[in-house]
Parts: sequence; structure tokens; C-alpha cells
Amino acid sequence: MSGTGQQDEYNWTYGVRAIANQIDRATWRNTLTYRFHPRITAGIEYNPLAGKVSPLANIVAITEMEKRPALILGTSSDRIGTSFGQSYYATLSKNLRPATGLPIAPYIGVAYGTFEDCFRVIGGLNINFKERWSSTILFDGVRVHPIVSYTWGRHQFGVIFERGRNPGASYSLSF
Repeated sequence: MSGTGQQDEYNWTYGVRAIANQIDRATWRNTLTYRFHPRITAGIEYNPLAGKVSPLANIVAITEMEKRPALILGTSSDRIGTSFGQSYYATLSKNLRPATGLPIAPYIGVAYGTFEDCFRVIGGLNINFKERWSSTILFDGVRVHPIVSYTWGRHQFGVIFERGRNPGASYSLSF
């Protein structure tokens, strides 16, 4: 989670994710987003096996500063494992490398999911191992999903382990 907004020259991003042993909506996910401003991104998510289309949006409402975390607001489909629903979230995130020397950026927040019609505490930790390698430990309010990512230019490749066990892969291209 970046609390500064996106700074590269690409406005569009297409992403695809597939996860084994899932319900139709979570098995195969496609996203297309457009960056209207370095701090505002919106788009659509399409889950072809379930025939579901849902909106995506991400707003860096307050940017991260030396002593202040970023506030990020957004919406996407509800958590992995739900057959339908939309999630609305607010998170606080902070890159702790300047203060600790460690390449970590935790985040915590709250999400409202329409599938269960309830609020959940969400959170996670991003770890930057090397220039192109990172990992995110994502807690969606119910389950933990570790992700490992490799970035090469405008391409990002990922491996996700839904609930730590069901493997999946992701790819995104910015253009």
C-alpha cells in the first residue's frame, strides 16, 4: 500500500489473478484501472466464471509524511471466498524504513463487506526484500493470504497462497 500516490508515467493497469480450489468468483479475476490523478484510481473488476462485474476505486485521501501515516479509501469486490458482495475500506499505512531501517510498511483499517453485511478489522504488512522483490501478508478480516511479488518495469508477477495454502498466480501490466 503506497501512501504517496503513483508516480510513474502509466495511467492504465490490467491485472489478472487465478487461484486454485476456489468458488467461481475468486478463481479467475480480471481488473482494469485508470489513474485519473497520482492519488485517484478507478476501474472495473470482472470475474468471468461467476459473470460478475464490480467497481474498483482507490483514493489516497491523506498522503504519508515523515510522522504521519497515509489514509487510503477504496472499494473492491468483497473478500476472497465470498460468492458476491462489495467491500468499502479505509486504511492507515506507514513506511517504517526511515524510522527503523527495516524495509516494512504495515497497514491497518476497517472494511465493510456487503456479503456478510458487517465491518471487519483488516491489516497487513508489506516487506520490500530487494529492488524488485516484495511480499505482502494480507489479513482480510477473516483470513490471511501471503503474497510474493516480482516487478520488472511495467510488469508485476505474483504468487498468492489463499489462506496460506491454495496457490494462485497474478500478473499485471501498466501502460
